[in-house]
Amino acid sequence: MEVNLSQVLSWLGAFLWVLVRTAGMVAVAPVFGARMVPMRIRVVVVLALTWIILPLVPPVPPIDPLSLPGMLVTAQQLLIGIVMGFAVQLVFAALVVGGQIIAMSMGLGFASMVDPQNGIQVPVLSQYYIMFGTLAFLAMNGHLALVELLVQSFHSLPVGSGWPSALSLWQLAGWGKQMFAGGLHIALPTVAAIMVTHLAFGVVTRAAPQLNIFAVGFPVVMLLGFIAMFVTMPFMLPRLTELVLESLDLVRILIAM
Repeated sequence: MEVNLSQVLSWLGAFLWVLVRTAGMVAVAPVFGARMVPMRIRVVVVLALTWIILPLVPPVPPIDPLSLPGMLVTAQQLLIGIVMGFAVQLVFAALVVGGQIIAMSMGLGFASMVDPQNGIQVPVLSQYYIMFGTLAFLAMNGHLALVELLVQSFHSLPVGSGWPSALSLWQLAGWGKQMFAGGLHIALPTVAAIMVTHLAFGVVTRAAPQLNIFAVGFPVVMLLGFIAMFVTMPFMLPRLTELVLESLDLVRILIAM
């Protein structure tokens, strides 16, 4: 069997471009690209996914990966992977926004921890919602659905077919509003309960001005905030599931354009 240089470059390009698109998605997607996951584990995950996906990929064009067209194709694959992972990452950003709104209302905005998903300082309540969202995402097999969409992307957007359309990028940018709408929807019941509590303390202050409202109100508002979070937690799961499904549908639309 004779193997020439063009065949070797074609095989190398096929593996490289699948690897780049997979790495772009893993670097940005939730769970896969979390900062708490060590870099070595992420590299192993990217290599394993590439090895599994490679036989399912249609034939790639014979382009030299070291040439200028090959570098452009590599950049295209990286952009496609990042777009796919970023669309799902916005769901977890909605959880961070919801936790920040609740924390500010309860007076816990000063209590911050490092977010293991993004490696930044977020309120403790945002950390709680992120852990809940991660468990829910894994329970509904969102990570497997994302890998399935990655395989489908190589058929709807083959290697070398071109850049993602401007319309698809605008749809991704427009879907960013769901980050704020979803966060507000998650935080609204608890914030409403806290607002009613503040109104009640306002009436009490007018009736008994000698009462030290700051000494009494702060722990009561915090306690009622936690109770409201506990009561509304079962109703948050359907909204979170809806956001995840909407993000996966958005990924399907993006890779179909």
